[in-house]
Amino acid sequence: MDLSNLRPADGSKHSDNFRRGRGHGSGNGKTAGKGHKGQKARSGAPRIGFEGGQMPLYRRIPKRGFKNRNTLDIVAINVSRLEVFENGDTVTIESLLEKGVISNARDGVKLLGNGEISKKLTVKLSACSATAKEKIEAAGGSVEVE
Repeated sequence: MDLSNLRPADGSKHSDNFRRGRGHGSGNGKTAGKGHKGQKARSGAPRIGFEGGQMPLYRRIPKRGFKNRNTLDIVAINVSRLEVFENGDTVTIESLLEKGVISNARDGVKLLGNGEISKKLTVKLSACSATAKEKIEAAGGSVEVE
């Protein structure tokens, strides 16, 4: 697929290939699909969402919250979850996904210090708390933050 092949999905666009105001037989004659008189029959009808001067709905409803575009979705796991690995293994994001410890790691994985670890592991993750690092090094392992 490339830019030269792009086209709208089938059925998503209606043909605008008919002439309005060309008699009754055309199916769009006389008022040309604009009904009878009124503001919407005239040229310069108001924009979509205009409520005749009344305060529009999108301005009446309170605006709440804030969505930070730069937020990272970091998965947190505890040291105790690393017991599924064998002694001497290297713990990476790929190995965590493989063992089923985490289901996804969109922006990274941080290791937290809750629980105990008895195995010597080499941990290579996005981030690691000081407590987790102490516990892994106390068990004879090492931590590398990528």
